[in-house]
Amino acid sequence: MAKKEFDVIVIGGGPAGYVNAIRAAQLGLKVACVEKWIGKAGKPVLGGTCLNVGCIPSKALLESSALYEAAKDHGADHGLSVEGIKMDPKAMIARKDKIVSELTAGISMLFQANKVEWLQGTGKLLKDNVVEVTDHEGKVETYKAKDVVLATGSVPMDIPSAVVDNQRILDSEGALDLEVVPKRLGVIGAGVIGLEMASVWARLGAEVVIFEAMDKFLAAADQQIAKDAAKHFKKQGLDIRLGARVNESVATDDGVTVKYSDKSGEHEEKFDYLLVAVGRKAFTDGIVDEAVGLEMDGRLVKVDDQCQTNIPHVWAIGDLVRGPMLAHKGSAEGIAVAQRIAGQYARVNYDAVPWVIYTHPEIAWAGKTEEQCKAEGIEVITSSFPFAASGRAKAMGSTEGLVKVIADAKTDKLLGVHIVGPNASELIHEAVIVLEFGGTSEDIASTMHAHPTLAESVMEAAHGIHKSAIHMMNRK
Repeated sequence: MAKKEFDVIVIGGGPAGYVNAIRAAQLGLKVACVEKWIGKAGKPVLGGTCLNVGCIPSKALLESSALYEAAKDHGADHGLSVEGIKMDPKAMIARKDKIVSELTAGISMLFQANKVEWLQGTGKLLKDNVVEVTDHEGKVETYKAKDVVLATGSVPMDIPSAVVDNQRILDSEGALDLEVVPKRLGVIGAGVIGLEMASVWARLGAEVVIFEAMDKFLAAADQQIAKDAAKHFKKQGLDIRLGARVNESVATDDGVTVKYSDKSGEHEEKFDYLLVAVGRKAFTDGIVDEAVGLEMDGRLVKVDDQCQTNIPHVWAIGDLVRGPMLAHKGSAEGIAVAQRIAGQYARVNYDAVPWVIYTHPEIAWAGKTEEQCKAEGIEVITSSFPFAASGRAKAMGSTEGLVKVIADAKTDKLLGVHIVGPNASELIHEAVIVLEFGGTSEDIASTMHAHPTLAESVMEAAHGIHKSAIHMMNRK
């Protein structure tokens, strides 16, 4: 017999799960959240991958390494004399750990404030919406819920040619805890994680080689933006090798030997460490008893447009289901599902999901790429504005990149905005809002922007659609 009954039990305390739990509790529901994560300090924590070994710690390291690089390489441009500057990787890692600890503790406080009960351990859905929870000592309890939300997230993908040991061959978690700067770092995968971690250690002095099996760089991004970004990364010294497939990795006490092949043949390289960053996969192992009859779509849980599974009152959100594996997408689904359970209207606009890569320059986009529009037979008008023409970007010393706006040629409806450049992660939300309300490029162009700001570049790119840009030559 179930120990306790709840209106909602959420299995998973990451950005999808904890947000769902809090929102459901705000709506007056009795909520419990099951989370098994043990933090670096050896204690149970909330926040999942994102807060503990993903989004937040990686951004902390990116910030530290960017400050170091700016002081070392660009201080003189601002009249700053910086001599003998050194980086202490252990202090950098300690700062990252402190930020993570503060944020995960904050979620625990939010649970208390919203009266969400945290069931510490591993959750498993049984028949009739019973959830079995095995705590960290192996004790098993069962709980009953009217609605169950599956939000167990994802884990790094592995490949047989580079078996992670987190000694010499690292996954993303291992790369966040290096306390020495490698002389040479190999990275498998030129996606978000690979590029961000490569940027951190390259700024601190490592020679970085990135092996990407695909022939196209950032295939999911607009290719004008991808090509521009690749040009800047090359200038920074990142050695990105496209069409390079790693066949074997042999770790020893002092490094890793990597054997790979490309169109010119077989090659071998030696590194101090090798990072495996080939993507993530949904974590579904053992989360649902077979007797439940949950319908799957490969490794993903199959859901409808409302995030409902084939089992009544069982929902799935975040990395477990279709769509991009992004924390904010999972959070949006978490809020929407909580409201649906409470009988309220909710929607998630999957056509306006922002994507961000926190390199320097940053890369961000929302909506369709030009390539997608062409494939769908949509006639478009595009316009680009370079940050080199932005007064604020010049003052910042960050003139790399551009803003690209894509609009429907017939209706002017905004279809996509793509940015490579300073603060792209913040600027992209101007586009997301316009996409959300189905606006046009003229809506951006006719909206007054403060001067001097980076956001003016978005406005100018939108003006370019209508041949009315002031600070660049308009297309004929």
